[in-house]
Amino acid sequence: MRPFASSADLSEKTEILEVLADGVYALTAEGDPNVGAIEAEDFLVAFEARATPVAARAWLGKLREHTTKPVRYLVLSHYHAVRVLGASAFGADVIITHDNTRALIEERGREDWESEFGRMPRLFREPGSIPGLTRPDVTFSDRLTIDLGGDRGELVLQYCGRGHTAGDIVAWLPKQRVLFAGDLVEAQAALYTGDAFHADWSTTTLDRVKEFGAEVLVGGRGAVPRGREAVHAAIEQTRSFLLVLRAEVGAVHARGGTPAEAFRAAHDALAPQYGRWPIFEHCLPFDVQRLWDELDRIDWPRIWTAERDREVWDSLV
Repeated sequence: MRPFASSADLSEKTEILEVLADGVYALTAEGDPNVGAIEAEDFLVAFEARATPVAARAWLGKLREHTTKPVRYLVLSHYHAVRVLGASAFGADVIITHDNTRALIEERGREDWESEFGRMPRLFREPGSIPGLTRPDVTFSDRLTIDLGGDRGELVLQYCGRGHTAGDIVAWLPKQRVLFAGDLVEAQAALYTGDAFHADWSTTTLDRVKEFGAEVLVGGRGAVPRGREAVHAAIEQTRSFLLVLRAEVGAVHARGGTPAEAFRAAHDALAPQYGRWPIFEHCLPFDVQRLWDELDRIDWPRIWTAERDREVWDSLV
C-alpha cells in the first residue's frame, strides 16, 4: 500500500521568487503551494498565507529583499489550512476572503486543519506557532477592487463561481495582465478536488477565468505560465483533468460499480499524463470520493476529518 497522502514526502523543495512585473511577485516551490504579493504605492497586498506563521515568515524574508512596504491586505483565495493558517505572520490590517470562505472556516476550519496536517506534515513548519483559525475581516460575494495608488492601477478580486471549493477567488491585475488564480488552475501539478464542484469548475468557472485574457498566471501549484498561449494551456490542462475524472468516475457510477472501481479507472486514465506531477497520488482518492458523492447527489462537500481521510484512503488505495 502507498504511504498515506503526502506523509512520506519529507524532502525540502527549492523555492524560487519570481518578479512577474514591476512590484508583482510569486514564490514557487517545486509543486508546493504558491504564494504571491503585489506592491501598491505605499503598501503591499499579499496573496495566500502558507500553513504556519514560521513558513510564512520564510516567504516574507525573501520578499523583504525587494520591498519593505507594510502588508495592508492579505487575500486568501479559499479556506484550506495550508493557505490560511500562517496569516498572523503578515501583520495585515485587513484579511479578505469570499463570503463562502468565511462560512466554510466556521463550519469546518478546525477539521480541515487536522486533516491537512495529517496529509501534508512537511508544510506545517513549527505547527505550534499557529495561534488558531484564521478569520477574515472583510468578505465579498462577487467583486472587490483595491486601488494600488500612483500609476500602479488596481487589483480586482473576483469570484468566478464554484470550483476547487465553494469560495475560491482570483486576483487580477488588468494593467500588468497578471492573474493569481489560486487552486482554480494548476500548471503541471495535479488537482485536489476533495471539496470541489466538478461540473461548475470544469465549465463556467474556468470559462470565466479564461476570459481575463491573462498573459501571466500564478496557479495554486507548479510553474508560472508566461504568455497567452501558455496561460491558456494551463487552464485547459486543468479542465482536461476534471473532464477525464468526471467521465471515468461517472461511467463506473452509472453502471452500478463501486468507488474503488472508479478510483482504478480514473487512475488508469489520468496517470499517463498526470501521474508524475506533484501530489497526484496524494489527491486522487479524495478527488474520486468527492465526485462519487456528487454523483450520489450530495451537493455540499462532506467534511474531511483525519479519521475520514484514513477510511477513504484505505478503502480506495
